[in-house]
Amino acid sequence: MTAHSGNPHTDPDARRAHLNREARLRALPDVDRDLVRLGELPDLRRWLDQIRATGGCAHPIHLAGHTTTYDPATGEVLRHYSTATEPGGRLLVRCRNRRATRCVPCSREHSGDTFHLVQAGLSGGKGVPDTVRKHPRLFVTLTAPSFGPVHRTDHCHPAWRGTCQHGTRQGCGLPHPDTDPLIGQPLCPDCYDYVGHVLWNATAPALWKAFRDNLYHHLATWAGVGRTAVRALVRVSAAKVAEYQKRGAIHFHAVIRLDGPGGPNEPPPMWATTDLLLETVRSAAAVVALAPPPSAAYGDHRLRFGAQLDAHPLTAGDGGRITDGAVAAYVAKYTSKSVETAGAVDRRIESRAEIRALKVAPHVRALIATAWRLGALPELEHLRLRAWAHMLGYRGHCLTKTRAYSTTYGQLRADRAEHARSLASGTRALVADWDNDTSTEAAWRFLGVGHDNHAQALIAAGIAEDMAIARQRRATDDA
Repeated sequence: MTAHSGNPHTDPDARRAHLNREARLRALPDVDRDLVRLGELPDLRRWLDQIRATGGCAHPIHLAGHTTTYDPATGEVLRHYSTATEPGGRLLVRCRNRRATRCVPCSREHSGDTFHLVQAGLSGGKGVPDTVRKHPRLFVTLTAPSFGPVHRTDHCHPAWRGTCQHGTRQGCGLPHPDTDPLIGQPLCPDCYDYVGHVLWNATAPALWKAFRDNLYHHLATWAGVGRTAVRALVRVSAAKVAEYQKRGAIHFHAVIRLDGPGGPNEPPPMWATTDLLLETVRSAAAVVALAPPPSAAYGDHRLRFGAQLDAHPLTAGDGGRITDGAVAAYVAKYTSKSVETAGAVDRRIESRAEIRALKVAPHVRALIATAWRLGALPELEHLRLRAWAHMLGYRGHCLTKTRAYSTTYGQLRADRAEHARSLASGTRALVADWDNDTSTEAAWRFLGVGHDNHAQALIAAGIAEDMAIARQRRATDDA
């Protein structure tokens, strides 16, 4: 009797079985075939550990390399980690994209970091004393001006308003539910100031800075000191998040706090009250204005905030209208959103032909096309409007804060990594440990982004969903 090795290269029976198996796999749909092969990986458990460590990231970054920690006095190697023993010889780490449209798990983590960052500036923690709750604090919303009448949710423009010069009715008179696609669309696109809209979005970050500077000037007037001297008496600490309205215009939600000149560790002077802050915020926002970029496309119209300004005091007790936690959660919610809330796309535009092919509302297409056209003007080159046409001209960060407001995203990530290192054990920990008494040598290289196939993406999405459900259950149990 002939013994068979079981090797498909030398054993005819094994080869026949291998060919039959491959034929059956080819008959399966692509995802099912990839799932079968994924389940046969010898290091599947370790791959799953990496996916869990990324929180089920939708587009993980692949790295290869090693980290060695040693005692500098003796040269003894204390810890060594290498991706050579990992599945595929690589380590998966989070993409850290804040947009929920790109990666839900990473956007959730970013929103969580934002919540703690804003909450620390309101109630203390993360290196901020809890005495900041006694400082004057406001929750402020600064809006864009009108660029032309648009459809609104409640009490849309009365139908009796007549027609415009283009023969279009200037009133709708119909109520619109929140889901109505007409909301934010102009009543007359020919009357709408698309150039002013795009330029306002592009200069909104500069307008916010001018508002903060103007706030110091108004505080100086009330204190009876010079504009430079007031900064030695009081500090304006703030954190703001940018949100797109349905019409595609940026507006800002901000937490504004008054500190002493040394920051949150010092109380502001006695004259710097919440009422004074409320009054100066309103007056500073009402008069701040910037000249538009010099261009024949727009003329000399000044760029200002809209007339609608909401400002709510935040009190230290429980009797306030808005709690610190509610404000932090509100701001954090918008860091996972972007221009898609206005019906636009979250990727860069490469050509005019691509704009025509976009599946967006005519209003959004007109805004993108306007940004693209203005981006070709030499005098507006510094705004880089073509690069930011998909963002409707806005090129600022989603969330910004003053240095003294609270902690930073970098510090929050470092704290989380330190916590992960404290929990990690064994030689196959996903992160290397270190302390002040050791030295670390590392060499890493980038290999790619994303999952290898749809099966891996499905598994990662399932893990992310399981982790989200587990978090909800823990939150329910804690409540």
